[in-house]
Parts: sequence; C-alpha cells; structure tokens
Amino acid sequence: MIYGILSTLLFILILPFWLLAGLFKRKLIFGIKEKMALYKDLPKLNKPVVFYGVSVGEVLAMENLIKKTRETFPSLDIVVMTGTKTGQDIARKKLSETANYITYFPLDFPIFINRMLNKINPSKIFIMETELWPNFANITNRKNFPAYIINARISDRTFNSYKKLKFIFEPILKKYTAIFPQSEQDFNKFINLGANSQTTKVMGNLKFDIKKPDKIDFEHNYPTIIAGSTHTGEDEIVIKTFCKLKKEIPNLKLIIAPRHPERNESVYKLVQATGFGVCKRSENGNFDSSEIMLLDTMGELGKMYSVCDIAFLGGSFNKTGGHNPLEATIFSKPVISGPCIHNFKDIYAILTHEKAAKVVKNQEEFYMECKNLLLNQSNYDVAVQACHNVFEKNNGALQFVLEVIK
Repeated sequence: MIYGILSTLLFILILPFWLLAGLFKRKLIFGIKEKMALYKDLPKLNKPVVFYGVSVGEVLAMENLIKKTRETFPSLDIVVMTGTKTGQDIARKKLSETANYITYFPLDFPIFINRMLNKINPSKIFIMETELWPNFANITNRKNFPAYIINARISDRTFNSYKKLKFIFEPILKKYTAIFPQSEQDFNKFINLGANSQTTKVMGNLKFDIKKPDKIDFEHNYPTIIAGSTHTGEDEIVIKTFCKLKKEIPNLKLIIAPRHPERNESVYKLVQATGFGVCKRSENGNFDSSEIMLLDTMGELGKMYSVCDIAFLGGSFNKTGGHNPLEATIFSKPVISGPCIHNFKDIYAILTHEKAAKVVKNQEEFYMECKNLLLNQSNYDVAVQACHNVFEKNNGALQFVLEVIK
C-alpha cells in the first residue's frame, strides 16, 4: 500500500524528465502508451493466458511454449507482452500468427497494473525468468489473478545481492501464485530468498525443450566444421583457422553458412581465394572434389548441424550477440563461439559449465579449441556426452507449463 502510493508519486515526478529524455533517446519512450495500458486496437478477449518475456532471449525461449499452447488449446486466447522494443519486434516477427494480441508489459505502478488487469482480464499470467515487480505481485495476489514465474533463474551474483535485501524480496516472492525454477540450484536460491517451498517446483529449462530436426540428406565421412550464421568479418576468421587446421588434418572439410543471403556471393569469393576446391549447396555440391561448401540454401542450416563434428556459431566475434547454440547441441555436436554471446548468455553458461561448448576470445583460441577437439578423441567424446547430458537434465519444461495451463 505505502509502496504503491510512493511509487505513483515518484512516477508523477519523473514523467516530465522521462519524456524530455525520450526526445533525444527514442528507445526510452517506445511503447509508452501501451506500458501505461493505453492499448491500441485491443480485440475482444475471453480470459486470455498472458505470456511476458522482457526482451529477445525471453521471447525466443517462450516461442515454442506459446505455439504449443495454441496447438493444444486452439480456442484459448493468448496475449504476449514484452518489456523492450527489441523484444516487441521479435515477438511480432515470430508470434503474430499465434497470439491474439501482442503488446508491452505495464509499468509497475498501480494505475497501470490495474488498468491492464481490467482491460485484458487474464486467466493466468506467466512471467519468464526473474521479473520481480512489487506492485504487480501485490495487486495480482490481492485481486486473485494467478501469476507464475516460469523458467525462473537467479545468477550467483544477483543472488548474493538479493540475499542482503531478503526482507524486501521475501514478501514479493510469496505473492506469486507459484515459482518454477529451471534447476535445483535455482530452486535453492529462491527458497533461501523466502519463496514459498510448497509452491516452488523445478520445471527444467524451456530453452532446451526443442524438437530435433530431421537429419539432412548429405552423406560424407570427413571430419567437418560448420560455421553457422556468420557475419561480416567472421568468415575471414573461420577461413584462416580452417586453412591452418588443414595442415594438421588434411581431410578436414568446412561448411560455411552466412547469416544474410545477400552476402553469399562475397563469401563465395573469399573461400575461392583460398585455392581449395569450393562448391555450393544450391548446386548440389559435395565433398568428393571440394574442401569447402557454401551453404547458400534457405532453411537447411539447422539440419546440416547433424553432419558436422564441430559447430562454430557466428554473430559472436562482432557485436551481434551470438546465435542459438542449441541448434547444434541437440545433435550432440560441440559448439565453439566467440566472446559476444549476450543474446544467449544463460544457455552458454549452462553449456560451458557442462563442457558442451567453449567460448573463445580470439582467432588463436578458436584454432586451439578446434585442434583440441579434432585431434584428441577423449576430449571430443567428453564434449559429445556433455551435449547429450545437458538435454537430459533440462527437458520436460514445456509439458510442465502446459499442465499448469490445463
């Protein structure tokens, strides 16, 4: 009650400055009307299920769950909410055909929370990972709107900070209908912070609940590296590393898949310059007379990981933030990535801890890690088994949430 009044007064005070700052930094005010629960073109909804993921990583993690929810409950209304513009953009790109409505999550002030609940009237609200909003938790609890934290996690650093403020977080955590952590470690952290032990249960990790694609029709018996979703500047790193490795592994092959199709021809010229035999997948190329294949077809990269020995994930030697390593890991293929992985940092934290992936700092480390895996069978076997184990430990989360919806 007191927090609600104080936070509302604070909002009134800062609003003019916020709007002024937004004139110079537009992202500060993206979706401001929707965040105030002033919705545009809101359709008629019948007690929808609301899924909230703050940004890109959380939305991508929810994608399969939301699509499976639509498939399992075709008559159920679904609302997807995000906290950032990038999250909103990816939600509209991935889920516009699945959700009944996509909008922003309200700011944590009573007037906006109440307005959202009145207009949306959700039957259940699922919040991804760790979004602890005091007003939201208090109001949904008081008005009996079931609110769940799913795929919940707390990093060690955050946990140590929160623990010092347990007197603040304990009452907030107890207001949620239930909390479903990713792992036993996360479960113990939430309990130590004051979460209700009766309603806190381990669910696994949604990000690992993906379907393995069918294997591709591309038979070969050569040690192979795939460089998937490469960006400008990364192709050179991959090619130089491959050329260096070829001196020690003469039968090594490379498949390179640029992230953007418009770069295919420029990358093709780069690989031709090596002097090695080069082919294109679109022309039914194979490794009989080629050392390097350009994967210039659409929609085949996910399946092509099934034929490699090592997968390099692009977007990680620049500022892109990496791409999803699980596309390769699901085939039990060890992953190597550059240092820029902020889009999938929690997944990489799990994979590197289990030794299923390696994050390298530069081209030399990339070369050494490839060499370590390709020339040391015992190291390679450990990494392959780790890939298998990580899915065994983390699957079942999607079905867990579907049971809650039922």
